Amino acid sequence: MCHQIVMMRRMGAQQVPKSPRMGGGEHVKHSIVYALIALAVVALMVSMSVQAPIGLRKDPLPSFKFRVELDGVVQAFFQDVSGIKCQTDVIEYRDGADPSMVKLLPGISRCGPIVLTGGLTTSFELWNWYQKTLTGKAERKSGSIIVLDHSGADAARYNFFEAWPSSYEVGDLNASSSGVAIEKLVIQTERIERS
Repeated sequence: MCHQIVMMRRMGAQQVPKSPRMGGGEHVKHSIVYALIALAVVALMVSMSVQAPIGLRKDPLPSFKFRVELDGVVQAFFQDVSGIKCQTDVIEYRDGADPSMVKLLPGISRCGPIVLTGGLTTSFELWNWYQKTLTGKAERKSGSIIVLDHSGADAARYNFFEAWPSSYEVGDLNASSSGVAIEKLVIQTERIERS
């Protein structure tokens, strides 16, 4: 082997020495193959370790599972709740420093109105509450709209405050229909908070 190295130095190292097992070119090929296999193993290990953590997925809540509470009393007969919203007016103004640009400021905020729609029952509770508004003695109540998760547990709660009914309506009655009678109550509220 030493003799081959000395000969290569004299010849200007024109050829790679052959090992007893394989030729010089095959040695390079095998080294490349081993390096590629090692890279593939490392890539596989990295891809297996970079998986999404289990249990952190948050599915959207169903819109058909909810309940309504008024002053802590559950009202279970609503098929539809809408108007869970707040918005803020935008005030535009210009100043003398830059009259070509309009500046925007938040103005008055308003929430609701919340609309509760459900099957008409023999209960007078909603009608009596609205009746107080009709007589000029509006009764303010606080309440909550609770969105439930798929298992039925509380998932999101929207609390509303200083609410009073501004409209009460019974849907159309039709003798040829097989549907149920519907009542709708529109509630004005001063504030909605999510908790």
